[in-house]
Amino acid sequence: MHFKYLIFFSVLLAFTSCKQSQDETKESLTQQNKTQDITEQDIATLKYVEYILDSKTNNIVKDWPEYTQLEEVITNVKKGDLSYFIDNEKVTKLLVKELKQNIPRELNSESILSRILVLETKLFQLESLSNLTTTTKEELLENIKAFLVSFSNLSFQMNKKIEFDNRSIEKP
Repeated sequence: MHFKYLIFFSVLLAFTSCKQSQDETKESLTQQNKTQDITEQDIATLKYVEYILDSKTNNIVKDWPEYTQLEEVITNVKKGDLSYFIDNEKVTKLLVKELKQNIPRELNSESILSRILVLETKLFQLESLSNLTTTTKEELLENIKAFLVSFSNLSFQMNKKIEFDNRSIEKP
């Protein structure tokens, strides 16, 4: 008789324990999603040097649609919108591939290709971290900063390349 009561209470205890752990898991996932929310103000607080394209470089890249698309992604990231990275791996790979293939002749150099490679790496890191549920807000902000810095370095290198190519030194 005591054995039946013992089995009944242990089964009852097991069921109530399972329900609590499921509720705790749901609460922790909801809390984690709230901590991953990135706002425009969060990104505005990031400290980095941002280079923009000068007019000569801008004239060259205006016919480079992949760069324009990349600028749109950067604009959205600065607004805190990471929706581009959610389950969009094929499109991202295609963008990077075409960015390398369709580079304008004036900008096709090893220094710029290396900056594109760094940008590609940071882009894929940001994509993978934004799709993880275990990523903290601080980790995500660090990777957003690295991504923005790599894009800024690409812009700076393109400006330097065009400036160097347009410089004419007269020999005496």
